Amino acid sequence: MKLDQFIKFVGIVKTGGEAKMIIRSGRISVNGIVENRRGRKLIDGDQVIYANETYIVPNSDPLGRKLAISEK
Repeated sequence: MKLDQFIKFVGIVKTGGEAKMIIRSGRISVNGIVENRRGRKLIDGDQVIYANETYIVPNSDPLGRKLAISEK
C-alpha cells in the first residue's frame, strides 16, 4: 500500500489532496525518517508517525492499528 492511501485508510486525512499536503509538509515519518513522497510503498511492520501517534502497517489489516500515542 502507498503512504497516501494508508493515511487515508487510518483516518489521518479524508481526501487524497489532504494526504498530499500533509506528506509534502514533512509532518509524516516512516520508521523514524521524514517522508515526503506520497507514493512511498509501505511494507508489513512499517511505522507511520503523525502528530505523536504511531500506526503500524500490518500484514493482513489494510487499515492498520494504532500502536501508541506519545505524550508531548
